[in-house]
Amino acid sequence: MQKGIPIRLIIMLGFILFSVGKYFLGTQKNPVTGENQRLSLSPAEEVVMGKQSAPEMAAQFGGLYPDDNVQLKVQAIGQKIIRSTEASKSPYEFHFYALADANTVNAFALPGGQIFITMALLNRLKTEDEIAGVLGHEIGHVINRHSAEHMAKSGLISGIVNGIVMGSGSMSTAQVAQYVGQLVDLKYGRNDELESDAYGVRYMHQSGYNPKALITVMEVLKEASGGGTRNEFMSSHPSPENRVQKIQEEIAKLK
Repeated sequence: MQKGIPIRLIIMLGFILFSVGKYFLGTQKNPVTGENQRLSLSPAEEVVMGKQSAPEMAAQFGGLYPDDNVQLKVQAIGQKIIRSTEASKSPYEFHFYALADANTVNAFALPGGQIFITMALLNRLKTEDEIAGVLGHEIGHVINRHSAEHMAKSGLISGIVNGIVMGSGSMSTAQVAQYVGQLVDLKYGRNDELESDAYGVRYMHQSGYNPKALITVMEVLKEASGGGTRNEFMSSHPSPENRVQKIQEEIAKLK
């Protein structure tokens, strides 16, 4: 007597096919770059998500730095970049903030245009050009919709992993699948950083800042990390040395 298809296999295939279909049917054209991207959020939804997440994210870094002059300086540099570049024609609402955290060297962008830089990083930067390099890089993340891409990809990976878990009933298999998924995410993360560096160079140049200052920012980041080497393959960011090479290549393209 011929046995039917095991129910676990049907469940596994169902999860995987649904996740893959949802991912590939979610193609949108980037309103600024014109690139076709796999996304699960609209630009308007990114703006709402960023605004809703901003207070909580700021709180994790000690809240906003309580000096209006510092806040106005960061805001002025960021908005100068927006006015001078294609970012001004984007559907995003850009705001720039200095965070009170004096220990964590970091800057990040939320979907939709909420951009933050910690005082630990800001205090290490000596010129407005260097600050513009950091903010221009983060604007690049927003324009290229990296967070939305990451969320869509994470949904795809999660659906596939869940399908494998339910289909195999084996935690060891699930762990392997999860590990592979993490490696995929890390690879995309490094590419996102390099792409944002390229946009940072372009935006600095267009807004009147010296793009070579972004190389100095990489030196600051290297020093902040202790100046030692690290395993780039298992890192979500390229090493500062590799980023400098790519930044130099982008500067050479400028007219």
